Amino acid sequence: MAQDQHIADFEAERPRLLRIGYRMLGSLAEAEDVVQDAWLRWERVEGGVDSPAAYLTRVVTRLCLDQLKSARARREVYVGPWLPEPLMEPAEAEDRIADDVTLSLMMAMERLSPLERATFLLHDIFDVALTEVSAILGREPAAVRQLASRARRHVRAERPRYPVGAAEADRIASAFFIAARDGDAAALSALLARDVQIHADGGGKVIAFHNVIHGAERAIRLFKSQRRKQVPVPVLLRTAMIDGLPGYVSIDRASVLQTTALDVRDGRIVAIYMMRNPDKLGHVRMAMTRAAPADLPLQSGAEGSKEEP
Repeated sequence: MAQDQHIADFEAERPRLLRIGYRMLGSLAEAEDVVQDAWLRWERVEGGVDSPAAYLTRVVTRLCLDQLKSARARREVYVGPWLPEPLMEPAEAEDRIADDVTLSLMMAMERLSPLERATFLLHDIFDVALTEVSAILGREPAAVRQLASRARRHVRAERPRYPVGAAEADRIASAFFIAARDGDAAALSALLARDVQIHADGGGKVIAFHNVIHGAERAIRLFKSQRRKQVPVPVLLRTAMIDGLPGYVSIDRASVLQTTALDVRDGRIVAIYMMRNPDKLGHVRMAMTRAAPADLPLQSGAEGSKEEP
């Protein structure tokens, strides 16, 4: 019975631990590895633990801090813009996101130090008391308060203020997909903010924009150019919320799977996040394979396209 309770205590915390790991690392695969490592440590714990949640949060956070050291080194040599692995949830789900972290906020958190990131996530997102954060990080309470204050200043502009409703998210995602696919300048002009940015992560595995694209005029020229060049025409698989932002999953006839997330503010798209790196789309591919039409090459990997998105 004691062993059953030990397992039950861990399983009760697993979703939260996975969320912390993902928000810390930006990778579902790495978060799952961290949670598995936490389980192996939990298995070796003898005797009762007063607070399994506190113990496991401390273990996962410290494992993530260790991971971030090597992750930051890898990103220094990453090919093109780096984006977090997409967390996709159905646009129509009532409880889409268990926290209020969007992809835009995750990108802003990349500017934080690992300790600032951990402090902000644990205290501001996961409601861990600062005294407990201090114990987790092994820092004095005053130092942790400073970390929290600095982190909030850095990410304040990216905190979600007016979440887009499910129906509006679906409408915007569908409208943008059609406008971008067709190179429709008038429709794109109506959707994009003047200072829109496009981030495309191909990871050197498939062709993607090597630099962030700035400005609506340049973005529209690129989408029109793709239409003229007759690049592999994408097919919309589904709309979805992607890390709290309206978006969709598409695939082209060259078998390149892509998620596109749209940061919408005041009715205009201010940022577009395109994930094309097949190494980061394993979860999405698995989710989409069963639902895809038989003539779409979802089974074959996504290394085919030699055109920009």
